Amino acid sequence: MTYSMEIAGLKRELPLCKVSDELYIAAFICFGDAEITVACARDLLKLVPASEYDYLFTAEAKSIPLIHEMARQSGAKKYFIARKGPKAYMTDPIFVKDKSITTAGAQALFLGREDANLIRGKRVLIMDDVISTGGSLQAMEELVRLAGGEVAGKIAVLAEGDAAKRDDIRVLGYLPLFNPDGTPKA
Repeated sequence: MTYSMEIAGLKRELPLCKVSDELYIAAFICFGDAEITVACARDLLKLVPASEYDYLFTAEAKSIPLIHEMARQSGAKKYFIARKGPKAYMTDPIFVKDKSITTAGAQALFLGREDANLIRGKRVLIMDDVISTGGSLQAMEELVRLAGGEVAGKIAVLAEGDAAKRDDIRVLGYLPLFNPDGTPKA
């Protein structure tokens, strides 16, 4: 089963994936799709003027191609990625716990102290591919605050479920949640 949708002017068939016996989601994955990555990055940059933020920030992993392309298109020299685990090159990392609809169990997001120091006192635009429960978004906001930065805004390619009702996130489109038979939930 798939869900047909237009994203950033391009038509895509998103596979429906089981989250629970009663809930399926449409999977937007830009890995390997250079065309959709370039188009989404272009349209995401239109949502927030570059004068409103100093840095772009996202969480590992699916949005990495998007943030890289956004930085390339905007001329940004640096962007930040919250990692799902501490890395050997991170000295004294800061971290927060996160619960995502697409990740089994709780996870943590880490930011190295060197990156945190660069964020201190700066306006940070948080970007994600899909906002569902808002757990990852909340964890990224907390990391920015722990680093001493200010959240300048939040953007995503798509919002699904209750996230579609939020007015604090700018998005390119909305995804319904699905029943096991592939029909959108009411």
